[in-house]
Parts: sequence; structure tokens; C-alpha cells
Amino acid sequence: MIISNVNGLEIGFERRGQGPPLVLLHGYPLDHSIWHEVAGLLGSSFDVVLPDLRGFGQSAAPQDEYGMTEMAADIAGLLDQLGMERAAIAGHSMGGYVALAFARAYPERISGLGLVSSQAVADSAEGRERRFATARQVAAEGLGFIADSMPEKLSADPRVQALCAEIIHQQRPAGIVGALKAMAGRADATGSLPSFSFPVSILHGDGDALIPAERAAEMKAAIPHARLTDFPQGGHMLMLENPPATADALRLLG
Repeated sequence: MIISNVNGLEIGFERRGQGPPLVLLHGYPLDHSIWHEVAGLLGSSFDVVLPDLRGFGQSAAPQDEYGMTEMAADIAGLLDQLGMERAAIAGHSMGGYVALAFARAYPERISGLGLVSSQAVADSAEGRERRFATARQVAAEGLGFIADSMPEKLSADPRVQALCAEIIHQQRPAGIVGALKAMAGRADATGSLPSFSFPVSILHGDGDALIPAERAAEMKAAIPHARLTDFPQGGHMLMLENPPATADALRLLG
């Protein structure tokens, strides 16, 4: 793990492989380690960068509020540190929201976009309130209840559930709270999708219990040249449930 000062914030990341740059962004409430097996499969095709998003893993957890724009700026700053002018950005779930924010803010710096178990639409009013309520509960009680309840929503695979529970337990309440508020406040990116001229790979599991597969179909309809890869019976954690197929779909970004 390398720790770099990015825009005044400590960001932890791993780097492996060789080839064109590919940044893999993890989802909530996890860290970069969910990508380890896929990164190993892609190392012969890409220079793979695995950051911990702010608030997670080895990255700093700011106390002030922030949004997807700031999280995308962290990635742009990390690319600057690494001397990478452009990169393909692939994000899982919340990481997909950050990838979309990056594509909107830095279109000249993105060479390809991967959206894994993610969506372009913003939260509904009810969804935002649920996130704020969860943030309040984490601030008051800690994140134990998330580690206990969320893994079964992430995957039906007991092995994946156990791994996710372990990763969630390692996170910090401040990072969980910050991410929940950032997701609640994110902008709807649907209107930007037709302007994406770079390669786009969309991956979604038919059994995803958190984000319905219809969201992937909607993004594909808005981006005609995008490649949509369906995972029959796949849950929310495709990179852990089926690493080879996930890696194959992301190779389209090279």
C-alpha cells in the first residue's frame, strides 16, 4: 500500500501490472481489496491503480462534508501524482458514482468508463432520507449493525458475504457517514450519458438486491455504443462472485 498526499488529503492505493492506465474504484462500505483478484487478471493488460476512496481503507476520513465532485477530484489528483494524463476509470456501485462524476468533470482525461453494479440516477427523496438516517445511526452507534446486516444484501454467496463483513468491520464510522451523505447528495448523471464518446462497459447482475438490473439497461439505452454484460444470478459483488467474467468485460476499456 502506497500513501500519497493528494490535494492535501492522504490517499492510499496499490498499483500493479503494465499497459494503459486503469483505475478501479470500490463501492460502499468497502475498500480497494475487493478488486485484488480482478486486478491480478488484468495486470498483463493494464497498469492497474487500486485506490481507497476518501474515508475508506488507508485513505484519510475528512470530518467536513464532501460529495462525488470532491471524490472525483481525489482521483484526478492521484493521476497527476502518478503522471497519468488519461486513464480508464471503472467503479463499483458508489465507485461508479465517482467514475461518473469524474467523466463529467474531466472528460478529456477519461479513456474509458466501466460501471459495475451501479446507476446514473440520483436517489429518490425517500432514498436520501434513508441514507441520512443510516448516517445518524452510524454516528451514534458505530458501524457494527452495517457489518452485520449488509453482507447478505451484497451477495447470496456465503463466502463473499463473509469477506465483505470482514472488510466492513475494518472501516471507520467517519468514512461511512461521509460516504452516505455524499451519495445522498449526488447529482443525477443521466443527462450526461449520451455525450460519452469513449468506450463504456456496463456490468450488472440479474440478482442484484441493491440496484435493479433495469438501471443498467437504462444506461445502455442512453449510450448506444456501450457494452452491457449481464451476469445471470449475479449479485452486487460481481468482482468477487465471478472475477474472470468481470475482468473480461473490463478489458473492453483497453
